[in-house]
Amino acid sequence: MRVLLLGAGGQLGRELARTLAPQVDLVALDRRSADLADPVSLVGAIGRVRPAAIVNAGAYTAVDRAESDGPIAHAVNAVAPGILGAEGRRLGALVVHYSSDYVFDGRKDGWYDEADPTAPLSVYGCTKRDGELALAASGAHQVTLRTSWVVGRGGGNFARTMLRLARDRDRLRVVADQHGVPTPTTLLSRVTADLLVRFSRGGAAAVPPGLYHLVPGGETTWHGYARHVLEQAEAAGIALRVAAAAIEPIATADYPTPARRPANSRLSTRHVAATFGLALPTWQEALAEVLPDILQEEKAIP
Repeated sequence: MRVLLLGAGGQLGRELARTLAPQVDLVALDRRSADLADPVSLVGAIGRVRPAAIVNAGAYTAVDRAESDGPIAHAVNAVAPGILGAEGRRLGALVVHYSSDYVFDGRKDGWYDEADPTAPLSVYGCTKRDGELALAASGAHQVTLRTSWVVGRGGGNFARTMLRLARDRDRLRVVADQHGVPTPTTLLSRVTADLLVRFSRGGAAAVPPGLYHLVPGGETTWHGYARHVLEQAEAAGIALRVAAAAIEPIATADYPTPARRPANSRLSTRHVAATFGLALPTWQEALAEVLPDILQEEKAIP
């Protein structure tokens, strides 16, 4: 089965390429070959490849910058998914897309499920919500995986930032009143590969379309996440100026940002687990698949 992977140069795209290449006939394109902000480029790439499935790993993910760069964020996150859906419907292709916990306002007391109303607080969240709606309205056979706090082996992410700051600074303060779940790209890639194999073998009936939450089990805060990363760094023998136990918890109000974040980003995975028979790891177990590589690179830094 021929699969077109878009956004292959990003954090998730690189992991997807690694996972999918041995299992499908993969055509992996980065922004230079298929620009999500350029409908002509996008449609042209799909027309040349004529895939049986389209996996969209591309996104505008600079949450704070999106507040002042709305048109580009909208083009990539909101308009492009609708174009992919229209092209996927024309070809009879499965479309796999990824969305974000930032579509919620974080006010719910408990875990969000797929039926909960969205109420994004930021431009980024609005564009991701609009992308979900555009893809769903396209009529394509589509699966949208809504996830949170993505972390991969390569590229910039929260874990790398915490390690850098803990090496460079004498003090580290991290928000402790935003709750969510770190989600490694390895988990997202494995589940995506499983969906594609199901589709290849059983057709559309084997992959019920719609919106699914996909994160590991458990929950934490940004402070708890940072402490876990630094604890693993300490165990690996990495010298830090700030110890894991010394990270100071702070409130969101003490760390203002251009874009507002949801205080609660906990996503229920009951739907995806029941539909596809998935047994999801805890976030600590899932993070163990990518963190050793990140730590190994950190140890190599003089």
